[in-house]
Amino acid sequence: MNTPQLPSPPPVVAPETATFWAATLDGRLLLQRCENCGKAGYYPRYVCANCHSTSLVDTEATGQGRIYSYTVTTRGILEYAKAGSYVLAMVELDEGPKMITNIVDCDPGDLSIGQRVEVVFCEAGPDGALPRFRPVAPGA
Repeated sequence: MNTPQLPSPPPVVAPETATFWAATLDGRLLLQRCENCGKAGYYPRYVCANCHSTSLVDTEATGQGRIYSYTVTTRGILEYAKAGSYVLAMVELDEGPKMITNIVDCDPGDLSIGQRVEVVFCEAGPDGALPRFRPVAPGA
């Protein structure tokens, strides 16, 4: 069974997220790295969530990570109300930050905690694409 086509609501672009969303249109996942403490962070913001420095630089992520946690959602709300079953997950990126996302292009019964995933971008209008993840093929 493949994941159903999920809605892709357009992003709300704010000054601190504009660079992030622009990069998604080019198929790139950006994280902010703090020049003070060195930690990578997600989601885009004005200050480092670790040390509160404002010295943040955008850096391109590998787009690779592991499933940290997930659930199969059977009753969505808002745009997802008619989506059917889908996977809502927390992915721990190789760079350290965790992000809430969907796992797509898979049978939810084949997923496991710690499984390797890679980012894919789903069209969400002219201002950005939604980063979602799919399982990495074994041996890839």
